[in-house]
Amino acid sequence: MAKAIMVQGTMSNAGKSLLAAGLCRIFKQDGYRVAPFKSQNMALNSFITEEGLEMGRAQVMQAEAAGIAPSVLMNPILLKPTNDTGSQVIVNGEVLGTMSARDYFKYKKKLIPDIMKAYNTLAEQNDIIVIEGAGSPAEINLKSDDIVNMGMAKMAKAPVLLVGDIDRGGVFAQLIGTVMLLEDDEKAMVKGLVINKFRGDKTILDPGVEMLEEKSGIPVVGVAPYLNIQVEDEDSLTERFERKQEVGLIDIAVIRVPRISNFTDFNPLESIPGVSLRYVKHVSELGNPDMIILPGTKNTMEDLLWMRESGMETAVLKEASHGKVIFGICGGYQMLGETLSDPFGVEAGGTIAGMGLLPMDTVFAENKTRTRVTGSFQELSGILAPLSGAVLEGYEIHMGETTLKGNAAPSTTIRDSVSGTQKADGAYFENICGTYVHGVFDREEVAEALVRALGEKKGIDVSQMTGVDFQAFKETQYDILASELRKHLDMNAIYKILEAGI
Repeated sequence: MAKAIMVQGTMSNAGKSLLAAGLCRIFKQDGYRVAPFKSQNMALNSFITEEGLEMGRAQVMQAEAAGIAPSVLMNPILLKPTNDTGSQVIVNGEVLGTMSARDYFKYKKKLIPDIMKAYNTLAEQNDIIVIEGAGSPAEINLKSDDIVNMGMAKMAKAPVLLVGDIDRGGVFAQLIGTVMLLEDDEKAMVKGLVINKFRGDKTILDPGVEMLEEKSGIPVVGVAPYLNIQVEDEDSLTERFERKQEVGLIDIAVIRVPRISNFTDFNPLESIPGVSLRYVKHVSELGNPDMIILPGTKNTMEDLLWMRESGMETAVLKEASHGKVIFGICGGYQMLGETLSDPFGVEAGGTIAGMGLLPMDTVFAENKTRTRVTGSFQELSGILAPLSGAVLEGYEIHMGETTLKGNAAPSTTIRDSVSGTQKADGAYFENICGTYVHGVFDREEVAEALVRALGEKKGIDVSQMTGVDFQAFKETQYDILASELRKHLDMNAIYKILEAGI
């Protein structure tokens, strides 16, 4: 069975996911078979595996760092919030149902056999398992039924590294306070402390590190720097949404709907020099973009009503009438149609009018479509002609079925990698385009063709604005992450903690 080490944090966004990914990469580089694991993840950024099963993208990122294919074994429970008090519960990649927070809290211990079956299967296949916690282990109202922090560490018999975020301030209080709120047996499992996101002269910090070790009785095994690398982050606390960015030669605005999901779709566009990709929440922020993207959402109907009430829909319709490219993905694609109907109460229930930019209707079904796809863009005309024939790959994850009518044509032809069937997908008409495929921009030729189309419309030379092989780019980022962590973590101490266990 594999040896395990667990990364817990003093709070959400302390850097657990990134540190876990970095450790996965380091262990892989050192010749070990390593896999990530998180018993329960709450996220709207999800991924579909080759088997057509759904998991959180944080563990996908960590699997990439470990050099292995993502598997739902790495994330047996995924919670996808549907509102402020409830979530869709996904177990072993399939929808169990939708529960209120209180109902799930009562139910979750019944999922321990699923958690341990997944963990033990991974442990039989690997040398090392890097486990990630969630939030903080010191949530005293949740500790009795914990299955993701100290509860998971006990089940896996995993020593714990506790991570604090110095960038937010108060890191000493974070770490000491968290340790103080743990039970004695839990404190004994914390074998190392990590100060994360440090900027500045470490010699000024050293006296504080000594006092931290003295007061906690736990060694500090690293002071990791603030790293400006491009890997996926946790969706609930991403800094991408708040980042202020100068408008580039090609300017793309993503509408930041309240329940935005799978915004990782747009990471490849961010990596192209000369392209600005901005997340826009208010009409006043929209400006004069070359393209507007309507992203995926966990609740299409309610987010469309938000766009209507906030004035964002009117602003997008105005830009569309001026010939701007409007591109919708998944829920954003559904919004572009004439009607959205929910006869089974999957979302809000009833029927509402869509934006009317594409002649099509969407009906929400009870069963979720989950599959990986490959394919290509069909022969498009007008502004989007450069996309014609471009090869794409990605995945579908949606509840709705969309029917085209009138003068709309499918935008892509795709092959279902799970069933092997081929079908038309999406729709386009003039400057309006949509697809159900997440990851549609991941391939370099698609991203480059899109930028070329926008440049030609604008009358500017974009020949130097080449895209990147996004998979290869991510590999360089994982290597940079591992290299930086090796400089700032005491890997000898971490290997000893791993070897000793608990």
